[in-house]
Amino acid sequence: MTLPFAIIAGLTVGSAIAAMSLRNLVHCALSLVLTFAGLAGLYLQLNAEFVGFTQILVYVGAVAILIVFAILLTRSTEPKDEPATVTPWIGIAVAVGAFLTMALAVLASPVGKRVAAPAPEVSVKTLGQKLMTDYVLPLEVMALLLTAAMLGAVIIAMKDKEGQR
Repeated sequence: MTLPFAIIAGLTVGSAIAAMSLRNLVHCALSLVLTFAGLAGLYLQLNAEFVGFTQILVYVGAVAILIVFAILLTRSTEPKDEPATVTPWIGIAVAVGAFLTMALAVLASPVGKRVAAPAPEVSVKTLGQKLMTDYVLPLEVMALLLTAAMLGAVIIAMKDKEGQR
């Protein structure tokens, strides 16, 4: 294991723990964004460029931003007096049990004993060239559809805010 991999893995685990344990919902969402970015960095360290860049585009660029927008558009301004959970040990025990189960399954599987697969014939460069030449029209239509959906969501949110006044 290399030092950059260990640093990114530690940052990813730390931000995932922060996403689960922070009380402020916006801070949790931002920690989730950092977790997604850390996962993308881990994929890139493992030479899975397509999966890493897809992680950045889909999760960091779309899903996480959508979560942040949803939180900011739907949260109320009045504070809530919810008591903190006093027994987190049950959740910690379940998490440790799940981790041990998955770790034992990975260690017992023959996957770790196989020889590394040969490099794939299709690279990110090839996929990019295909998207920008043969599939440029579907790509542009999808971009327009997503833009229209985002504008529609903003207009609906603005109408709801004006109706509350």
